[in-house]
Amino acid sequence: MTGFARAERQLGDTRIRVELKSVNSRGLDMRLRLGPGLDALEIPLRQLLSRALARGAINLVLTLERTAGAGSVRLNQRALAGVLAAIEEVRQQITTEMPRPEAILALPGVLETSDGAGEIDEDQQAELVLDCARQALGSLQTARRQEGAEIATVLLAHLDAMAELVTRAQTHPARDRATITTRLREQIAALTEDTGLPPDRLAQEALLLATKADIQEELDRLRAHIAAARKLIDEGGPVGRRLDFLAQEFNREANTLCAKANAVELTAIGLDLKAVIDQLREQVQNVE
Repeated sequence: MTGFARAERQLGDTRIRVELKSVNSRGLDMRLRLGPGLDALEIPLRQLLSRALARGAINLVLTLERTAGAGSVRLNQRALAGVLAAIEEVRQQITTEMPRPEAILALPGVLETSDGAGEIDEDQQAELVLDCARQALGSLQTARRQEGAEIATVLLAHLDAMAELVTRAQTHPARDRATITTRLREQIAALTEDTGLPPDRLAQEALLLATKADIQEELDRLRAHIAAARKLIDEGGPVGRRLDFLAQEFNREANTLCAKANAVELTAIGLDLKAVIDQLREQVQNVE
């Protein structure tokens, strides 16, 4: 969800520039910095961004610059005549020298400056600003799509690693029926010797041990979540939130697998799964 784009338009003596920067964020956070007198464009610019983007911290900077030489200086003949008449009237009353030209020109109203702002049609300017923003937004989306394609490759690699770990857990010797039965008999024997439990209670404890040792349900759900994540990545579009949810589900199943594992090797596989899931969650934060 990172990227930078810039677009420019020219309107008479004014250069319109729109800059867009995107960084990672859990939601869509838009911050607009507009030049003086451009507040009316905030709402249409926000609408433009919200229709095109679903996630990310977006910074938009809009500036209007007058091109070199655009300003002009004009001598206000009426104001100058008034100033000269006033000076002459004062000189008739008191003896004084004629003011220097630069002093006269520095008087308010004698010189008028123009930056061309009055020549700009506001509706035309607003349309050019939005057109400029659309161009910058298109470039930003292209950059984000390129980044997304690279992230998709990384995410698929993480999903492949998770699928391999699930397969290893599925086929691990500790999950062999004979191994589970032997371990269960040993635990039942230990319960019988230590506590002298009645047969009914012993049967309940045996069932509890057998249920706790079964991680098939967790493995099945992990496979289903992996398939769902691959489908989302293949479909494309704004899938970051859904992938983030699946990452939470991955972590929940991995935690349960570690808690129910009946062998150190299965626990190690569960921990490896958690490590890969953490890496996947970090990358998912970069997805729109």
